[in-house]
Amino acid sequence: MDNQSPFEQFDELRIDASSKLFLAEAAKWTTFLAILGYIGIGFMILAAVFMMFVGASMSSYNSVMPMGGGLVFSLIYLVIAALYFIPVNYLYRFGSHMKTAVNSNNQASLTQAFEYLKSHYKFIGILTIIMVGLYILAIIAGMFMGIAGMGNIR
Repeated sequence: MDNQSPFEQFDELRIDASSKLFLAEAAKWTTFLAILGYIGIGFMILAAVFMMFVGASMSSYNSVMPMGGGLVFSLIYLVIAALYFIPVNYLYRFGSHMKTAVNSNNQASLTQAFEYLKSHYKFIGILTIIMVGLYILAIIAGMFMGIAGMGNIR
């Protein structure tokens, strides 16, 4: 007696009409979010350039940071923009490949779209692990600094 459902009889997944509609809508939204992400990256780069010029002009007035704080912050903004570009680009590629796959029933585009989605979430996951680790290190460092500071109070 065979208790398998019709979907379990195949080695591969099938995409029905309603799944195609869901994937097409997801592709539209991910493309929209990716475009907003690209715009956000553009604003971050503009802010970094602005801070670089303002920081350079203000460096003669700042004796604490002779290079100018603007340069440091602009470099941080550029690094964050570069890190932000990677998942946004994966998201955009997922959306564009998924649109192609759904509109033309192209299996290769569907597979490529899911590969980009996997890469997007893998990058976000690794970045999250790194950030949680940095937060834990910052908390531990703060605790040690607090303990060391309490010893100097007496």
